[in-house]
Amino acid sequence: MGEYPRLEVDRAMKVQEVMMRAISGQLLWHEAAEILGVSCRTMRRWKGRYERHGYDGLFDRRRQRPSPKRVPMETVREVLRLYREEYADFNAAHFHEKLVEVHGIRLSYEWVKKALQAAGLMRQVRRRGVHRKKRARRPMKGMMLFCDGSPHEWLPLLPGQKQDLIAFIDDATSELYAAYLVDEESTETVMAGLREVVGRHGLFCSFYTDRGSHFFHTPKAGGAVDKTRPTQIGRALAQLGIEHIPSYSPQARGRMERQFGTWQGRLPQELRKAGITTMAEANEFIREVFIPWHNRHLTVPAREPGSAFVPAGGADLDEILSVQHERIIQNDNTVALGNLKLQIGPAPWRVSFAKSRVKVCQHLDGRISVRLGPRILGWYDAKGIPIQAEPRKKTGKKQVA
Repeated sequence: MGEYPRLEVDRAMKVQEVMMRAISGQLLWHEAAEILGVSCRTMRRWKGRYERHGYDGLFDRRRQRPSPKRVPMETVREVLRLYREEYADFNAAHFHEKLVEVHGIRLSYEWVKKALQAAGLMRQVRRRGVHRKKRARRPMKGMMLFCDGSPHEWLPLLPGQKQDLIAFIDDATSELYAAYLVDEESTETVMAGLREVVGRHGLFCSFYTDRGSHFFHTPKAGGAVDKTRPTQIGRALAQLGIEHIPSYSPQARGRMERQFGTWQGRLPQELRKAGITTMAEANEFIREVFIPWHNRHLTVPAREPGSAFVPAGGADLDEILSVQHERIIQNDNTVALGNLKLQIGPAPWRVSFAKSRVKVCQHLDGRISVRLGPRILGWYDAKGIPIQAEPRKKTGKKQVA
C-alpha cells in the first residue's frame, strides 16, 4: 500500500467505507454515489472492481487526479469534525445553514445529510406517507391566529428543566407575532401574549386554541366546551369581539404542532450556542433573533392581499386583559382578594362604599385595581398596599421578558 500516495489511500478508504454501507443495505447505491460525488455509472464500475479485486481495485489504476465533483477528504473530515464537536444536537438543515453562514463551507444540503448518515452521526428517518388532506389556510392574515404552548427542555444548559414556549401564529401566513418562554402556560401568560399582539397589530377575527382549562370550561373530559361559562380569557376575547374556536383533536392543530417540531430542532441548539442560561435572556433572543428569522424563512404569502386586523380603538386593554373578580365591599370599606385585604379610601362624592358590588382587576404588571362601574376606587401593588394610579407600567413586554 506504500506505493500509493496518501491522498489515494484516503480516497480508497472512504470509497470502501461508503461501499460497505451500500452493500449492507444502509445506503442505496445512488445515495452512495451522491456522497462520493460520482455518477451512478462510475459507482457501478467501482462496485465491479471491488467485487473482482477487493480493496486494491478501489485505487485509480491510471493515478488520475480525483474528480473535481468529489468533495475533498479534508473537507469531509472538517464537516464531520464540526458536527461531532460543535453541532451534535443540530438537525441536518440547521447544520447545513451553519456550515454556509458561519464556516463558509458551501455544500449541498443533500450531500451534508447523506454524509452525516453514512458516518453514523445521524439516523435516516423514513418519511411518513400523507394520510389526510391538509386544511386550507385562511386567505388573509389576521383572520385567525393560533395559540399553543409546548413544554420542552428549551434551555439545554439547564438540563432536566422544562419550560413552556407560548406562541401566537397567523394561520394565513405562518407569521409569528409573539413567542416567549414561561414556567407554565396559564391565564396570565396567555393574556400577556394577547396584550402584545393586539397592542402591536390590532384586533384579529378569531382565536384557535386547545381546550385547556384556562381557555374553556369542559364539563365532561374530552367533550364539548361550555361557552355559556367563559373563562377569563374567553371573557376578554368576547369583550374584544374576537371569536374563540376550540380544537377537538390534536390533528386539527397539526400546523402548529409541526411548527413546534421545527422549533424544537432549532431553538434549543441556538440558545446553547449563545450560552443562554436564563429565561429573560432566552426571551430577548427569541424577540430579537428567532422571531425575525422565522418570519424571513418559514412564512408563506397570504392568498389575498391586505389584512383583517383592525385598530383596537378606545378599548382599555389593561382592564380587559386582566384577571377579574366580583366582590362585595365589607362594612369597613375593605375588599377581600385571596389573602389580601384592600382598603377603599374615601371619595369626594361618597364617604362609604359598604355593600357595593365592585370589580377587582389583577393586571398583567402586578397591580390591582378596584372598580365601581366606570370609576376606579383605588390602585394597589401586588401586596395590597395602596399606590397612585400613575405612573402606569407598560404591560406585555415585561411579562414576556
